[in-house]
Amino acid sequence: MPGAEPGLRRTRSTAAPRQPVPRGCSMAAVFADLNVPGAPERKSLQSLLEAAAHLGYSTVAINHVIDFKEKKQEIVKPISPSELFPSLPIVQGKSKPIKIVTRLTLVVSDPSHCNVLVACTNLDVDLICINVTEKLPFYFRRPPVNMAIDRGIYFELLYTPAIKDSTMRRYTISNALSLMQICKGKNIIISSAAERPLELRGPYDVANLGLLFGLSESDAKAAISTNCRAVLLHGETRKTAFGVVYTKKTPRAVEEEGVLPVRKKAKTEV
Repeated sequence: MPGAEPGLRRTRSTAAPRQPVPRGCSMAAVFADLNVPGAPERKSLQSLLEAAAHLGYSTVAINHVIDFKEKKQEIVKPISPSELFPSLPIVQGKSKPIKIVTRLTLVVSDPSHCNVLVACTNLDVDLICINVTEKLPFYFRRPPVNMAIDRGIYFELLYTPAIKDSTMRRYTISNALSLMQICKGKNIIISSAAERPLELRGPYDVANLGLLFGLSESDAKAAISTNCRAVLLHGETRKTAFGVVYTKKTPRAVEEEGVLPVRKKAKTEV
């Protein structure tokens, strides 16, 4: 090229390509896993929580399962986060510590349609966990499911059994599809119930599993983010107060004729 020094070439600088972000999910999304089993060994529980924070989960619920097969069975006192970590793990990409909450799950000894009907219509609960390891002994019906949705109750699906065994994978997909035909993807959350860190999956991988369960792309993203937040808020409001709070935007006062706002006055004077 004329005028250029020998041995030098002019190059055109180009910006580095950006990583694609899945549709329906922003970079500021807050992900949650509301079913991490409370292990008796603290080291295994600590490794699970550290793996969840590394994968990008901002909130994790430690699940304590109670099966009242024996009479007068005592409920184990949950472990406080301060006993597990001197300082909580930092969520990857958020620069904030992970939030740890506790959860209590009661096992129904007879998972019949009557017990599910009572849970949907009468019981004061936040979640109904669907058993995915075997064929359900009943069919979902629209009236009780719709009543549970109106009451703010969510249904939980577990994905860890689907990645462990082919038989449980078949039952998981079959039970999830039968539920989706009734609820149409509303009030669904997806949790792990992982017992080891290797069984945990990242939020976007879980959202892709939601597509196999019959969820749409937006509902699959909501099942690990906004729906989980709604479950936590439902539990907090259930403990504190009963009521509805709403905001209303009041219209601005009509400006008098011939009187200009302060900003417009400043522009006209200049």
